[in-house]
Amino acid sequence: MRPSPSPGPSPGIRSPRALVGGEPTATYVLRFDGRELSAQAGQSIAAVLWGAGILAWRTTRETGAPRGAFCGIGSCYDCLVTVNGRPNQRACLVPARPGDTVTTQEGTGRADLAV
Repeated sequence: MRPSPSPGPSPGIRSPRALVGGEPTATYVLRFDGRELSAQAGQSIAAVLWGAGILAWRTTRETGAPRGAFCGIGSCYDCLVTVNGRPNQRACLVPARPGDTVTTQEGTGRADLAV
């Protein structure tokens, strides 16, 4: 017996073929350590940084070793950045938003906070 053909995509869901040759969505700007970077709707901050060729955006507490994205799913905390003054944000999980100010996080990221 031959398997029946698949019915195709559900209503409202685009076929993967419709994405081939598709145009990117509108871009906007965010700032990373004073540098303007282009971002697209739906990108995480890590994706924007990767797209700009930035692979490290945090340093470790003990040795100051550079870190960037490692797991990409928010489990490892290697991708921490400071976003709009809030330290310890996981770049792989935080969606990029127009006008965001993202800075490299050094150590615990709390050095500039009032105690």
